[in-house]
Amino acid sequence: MMAGRQDLQTPQVYSIAAHRGFADALVAGLVPRYADDVFGLARLTLLLPSARAARTMSEAFVRHAGETGRKGLLMPRMVLVGDLDLDESLGPLFDSLGAGAAIPPAADPTRRWLRLAAIIRDVRGDQAPKGAALLRLARETGQVMDRLLVEEIAPDDLLSERVLDLVGDLSDHWRDNLHLFATVQRLWLAELEERGERDAAARRNMLFREAARRMRENPPDTPFVAAGVTSAAPALARLLRTVSELPQGAVVLPDLDLSMGDEVWDELGSAGDTSGETPFTSGDALTHPQYHLKLLLNRMGVARGEVQQWHRAGLAKGPPERTHAISSLFLPPEASKAWVKLPAAKRRMAGVRLVEIGNPEEEAQTVSLLVREALDEPEKRVAVVTPDRGLAGRVAQHLRRWNIEADDSAGRPLGETAAGRVLLLLAEVVAEPAAPVPLIALLEHPLVAAGEGRAAWLRATRRFELKLRGPRKSPGLAPLRPLATKAGVEQWWQEVESILSPLLEAGESAELATWLDLLAAAGEALCGEGLWAREDGRALSAFVEDLRLHARDIDTPLEAEDLPLVLRDAMDRVAVRPPYGGHPRVAIYGLLEARMTRADLVICAGLNEGTWPPRPATDPLLAPGVLRALGVPGADFRIGLSAHDLAGALGAPEVVLTRARRDLAGPAIASRFLLRVRALLGEDLVAKHEDCEVVTLARALDDPPPVPHAPRPQPCPPPEMRRQDISVTALDRLRSDPFQYYASKLLRLGELDGVDAEPTPAWQGELAHAILEDWHKGKGELADLADRHLREMSAHPLMRALWRPRLMAALEWVAKTIEEDPERKPVAIEQWGEMTERGIRIFGKADRIDRLADGTLAVVDYKTGSPPTGAQVEEGFALQLGTIGLIAQAGGFESISGDPVKFEYWSLGKAKAKDHPTGFGYVSTPLLEGKKRTGIPPAEFLPKAREFLDDALDRWLLGDEPFTARLNPDAPGYDTYDQLMRLAEWQGRDEA
Repeated sequence: MMAGRQDLQTPQVYSIAAHRGFADALVAGLVPRYADDVFGLARLTLLLPSARAARTMSEAFVRHAGETGRKGLLMPRMVLVGDLDLDESLGPLFDSLGAGAAIPPAADPTRRWLRLAAIIRDVRGDQAPKGAALLRLARETGQVMDRLLVEEIAPDDLLSERVLDLVGDLSDHWRDNLHLFATVQRLWLAELEERGERDAAARRNMLFREAARRMRENPPDTPFVAAGVTSAAPALARLLRTVSELPQGAVVLPDLDLSMGDEVWDELGSAGDTSGETPFTSGDALTHPQYHLKLLLNRMGVARGEVQQWHRAGLAKGPPERTHAISSLFLPPEASKAWVKLPAAKRRMAGVRLVEIGNPEEEAQTVSLLVREALDEPEKRVAVVTPDRGLAGRVAQHLRRWNIEADDSAGRPLGETAAGRVLLLLAEVVAEPAAPVPLIALLEHPLVAAGEGRAAWLRATRRFELKLRGPRKSPGLAPLRPLATKAGVEQWWQEVESILSPLLEAGESAELATWLDLLAAAGEALCGEGLWAREDGRALSAFVEDLRLHARDIDTPLEAEDLPLVLRDAMDRVAVRPPYGGHPRVAIYGLLEARMTRADLVICAGLNEGTWPPRPATDPLLAPGVLRALGVPGADFRIGLSAHDLAGALGAPEVVLTRARRDLAGPAIASRFLLRVRALLGEDLVAKHEDCEVVTLARALDDPPPVPHAPRPQPCPPPEMRRQDISVTALDRLRSDPFQYYASKLLRLGELDGVDAEPTPAWQGELAHAILEDWHKGKGELADLADRHLREMSAHPLMRALWRPRLMAALEWVAKTIEEDPERKPVAIEQWGEMTERGIRIFGKADRIDRLADGTLAVVDYKTGSPPTGAQVEEGFALQLGTIGLIAQAGGFESISGDPVKFEYWSLGKAKAKDHPTGFGYVSTPLLEGKKRTGIPPAEFLPKAREFLDDALDRWLLGDEPFTARLNPDAPGYDTYDQLMRLAEWQGRDEA
């Protein structure tokens, strides 16, 4: 340190224009100024906004050394003003900045989050939200507290006259929220005082003030430069002012527009000017990219006229006229009238291309193609900048087709990583006790049983999955045990059950720490140490340990059903960044990461409203008027920051602006920034800047030349494959759609039920038939039988509750209808019968056969839905009743003889008659009898069935006719085999 005090100088504040490239231009000026000997730069201290900025500066120093031929370089000390350990990084220069000033430690953010939730629960009592909603409110409360602390607004300011004057005009909602916030903040600050701690934001302000005081009292003899810091926090602004006045100090701002006229600068508004009634007014241009810089200068006490232009340009500098165009682009409303008379030089945007694409997938394809094209030029650097994390992921995925690994420096939320998904899936298994979808997703997760036993584990899981498909079973693991037995994987299931049982036996509610203990133990039991091995596993380990540590000290009861949402909300705030090793000339940035960076080609993607800029979010606790009265910038302030991000990116030598006309939700609105670019250029120049060729090429990459449409399938198997026994139901399918019969019976391609599927008519029919069979055989009452069969099927309670009343109403109608006709006696219930025709065995099950008073038979078929129409029966597409009648006529049912004369469908569906006793159930027949005007005469029904049977035998089973797909388009059928027959490729087209 110097022996004596030096006088502070006038503020040295500089601005680097957008076209010069901030980091490279800064290094180009710092090196010749400070690198006077080997250790010159090492004496320099750089105050930077973030770790990403420090990495960017390091890369810029390396590039500069390579460009100038320097063999080695000792880089300056880099201090991050946003870190809580500012006293540790900056303190050695001031003789222990933190400890010497007795600055209390910072409160742990996780502990604060959980304590705020507990305080809110105590304050609100029974009216407090529960579970995830409570923890989300606690997080929002902490964010508002930090926002006020950054602006140096004391808790007493909430009771100031300017705030109290507004309270009466607020709605009850805002008044209640204001009271809740003030109460919670008061209790929290009292607890902090007792613990001897400070909120992180408050402590950072104390460090800024202490550092500024030390600098003023004893200016350092080593140079200090604050670079790229644009935060307008009052305490930080005063520190920057002090740095700018140091004998060897300077503040360098990114893209402060020095060419803007004074009248335009004034139009931006008061921007924190405390000389007026309020530092912010409703007329302030919060969305302007220069507004936050004006706010910073006002709080620094520096006039814009005192700011100097930086004297150097970077390696990747753009054309100088680009800065004039950017300045004109973002003119405030009144000043933008000058566009009409704006000279071409001030709206020239050569090197900027506009790309508009149909949907996000095409946008990602186009962006990746632009990156691949640029990499053909040696040493050309490319940066993709987008706030849309989904788009960033798709671009990275598309680049892999050319073996280009692009680092997404913004990272991925922990919950979207492989390790994070294990924890969330375990939480979902707890929330919905062993529900099929999360259970199978967990058991087949790539990290589960990774290693030598992975293949055997997957074989067992997939065998179990086949038995699990269909409607959901009862909650828990026990109802799934019989399925594992049927699948032949009992030993494997015992291992799964032993791992998951502690989780499901924890009850409906437990402490958060208990849940985390159980989740971590189950995750490690399933995945081994591989769960914690990679970068996402290490991040998950740190997340669990941090949250568990504080949850043990703070009571945080949590319902099982809230566990996935709470964990997902918390994990989404943890970014997992990729390790080093991506392509050295490609980077994908979010808006925060893109600040200060520069590349030869910058692609700004996702330029739609709601994405770039983001939708302004109103503070949920404090009304906008209250915030404005307190002196806090409004919600639109963030739009101005994102505008500044775009302005900085537009300074690159080459820029591409892309958007998709549709997003996942539907049509998208172009970003206001992109609309300004188009308006500034004018219709004549927009066409010159649009790049349509790259869109065409991107679409062509995955758009192969047209191929001939597939013909209608007409498989013609050999005779030995055709001659097979056939059931009465398969006979219906054969006549209506021969290809479906071919695929299901000859190729034996069965349809798999979905996982956690809705109950299908087939499932409902199986259940109804089983109940009626036992009832007809006298095995119990209908209600008891229904309960027993539902219980044996392990049907989910919700499904039982919804389906049972309707089922019982229909079954009661069946019983009542049979009782009302005592002369009609059921003689066969769910009985199999068969006959042989020309060497082909024809078999089927009769739901019920009744003997009438005259000895003849009535064939009954139960339907849970609508029975076949008369037209379907007449055309031979619903032959089941007739074929069963032929088998009965031939004596194919054991101990049953007689001629079938009645053929009825007993439907268990909703009745058509308004005076129906139960509301469900009715009888219909395909015969022409009674008052019916259509149908088959009774004497012709069985001969007609025989005719259709012989036709099927002659054409397909004993003949050589092909099994043509959709031979009868109007016939009832299923879409099970539509994809196999490639229906969409030929249906409706001229076969010629």
